[in-house]
Amino acid sequence: MHFNARLFNINKLLIFAGTVAVVLLIIFWFWWGDKEIDVANTANGKPISENSLPESPISGISCQNASRRPISVMMAADPETRPLSGIGEADIVFEMPVTPNGITRFMAVFQCFEPAEIGSIRSARNDFMPLAAGLGSIYAHWGGEREALEKLNNGIIDNIDAMKYEGTVFYRKKEAPMPHNGFTNIGEILDQSKKLNYNLDSEFEGYLHEEKEIKKNIANIAEEIPIDYPRPYNVRWIYDNQSGEYKRFRDGKQEIDKNTNEQVSARVIAVIKTSSKYLNKDYISVATQGEGEAVVYQNEVKMSGKWFKNPSRLDSKLFFYDNEGKEIVFAPGKMWIEIIAD
Repeated sequence: MHFNARLFNINKLLIFAGTVAVVLLIIFWFWWGDKEIDVANTANGKPISENSLPESPISGISCQNASRRPISVMMAADPETRPLSGIGEADIVFEMPVTPNGITRFMAVFQCFEPAEIGSIRSARNDFMPLAAGLGSIYAHWGGEREALEKLNNGIIDNIDAMKYEGTVFYRKKEAPMPHNGFTNIGEILDQSKKLNYNLDSEFEGYLHEEKEIKKNIANIAEEIPIDYPRPYNVRWIYDNQSGEYKRFRDGKQEIDKNTNEQVSARVIAVIKTSSKYLNKDYISVATQGEGEAVVYQNEVKMSGKWFKNPSRLDSKLFFYDNEGKEIVFAPGKMWIEIIAD
């Protein structure tokens, strides 16, 4: 049999050329697919990463739940409830005195994060309801003062009361003392919200957020923030240069989240000053609608300004303005609002 070397070389060349063509075709196919993804993931002329997530309108944190309606949960501040479960995972927390002798209470608002457990849960208060409504949130509580419960039962805002759902949405823990043994989690609250046909899409217009460097000087630097609630409710926030956050101390001790065993921290601390009115030995009424002086702390810098919430609209946003009347831009991250009442 005669061997044709020339024909063999031509065949080898054709096979090689075909292989190269196939490889180039595959490369082109992947390149074109990536180009289509880039086009599909572009908004307003800016490329968006395939794994990017929307930002929470409350905290500015990118998270999967950023478009979900926030959940506001009333929580205790009493010494016997410490450490609290879930308090360190809230996007924003409001703290204010609720009695004439200065006992404080929290309203923790959850959107981005879903703590495994939240508690101890306490009763609804009139003064927190405008703040919950201003965020467009669902208000979770364990009973409440008579006037507040009457409003909530009449549907002033969407709410879930543990007095109606104890044993299902809410539960008690035997190892915790009464009445501080009430707990829940976000999943249970969301499930009950669906059953009640509450809208679960966020409608809060949001705060302004931007990561930017703020000029520091002797006049505006703020390494510590004392909040002079009476002991054992007195608070001190201390700035941590490594994390860029303020660490929370209460009654001289670290505020720890029981779920994570980590110290509670926040990127932004806003202190608002307002007035209060004596009601009886167990209650005061704190003005959370209207306007007053505010001081915002972030990036180790303090900024003076004012707060404003429309007194004629329960669901109006709580605004923060600088001394020039411009809305304050917050650093993205968790936020605490400390309310000081005369």
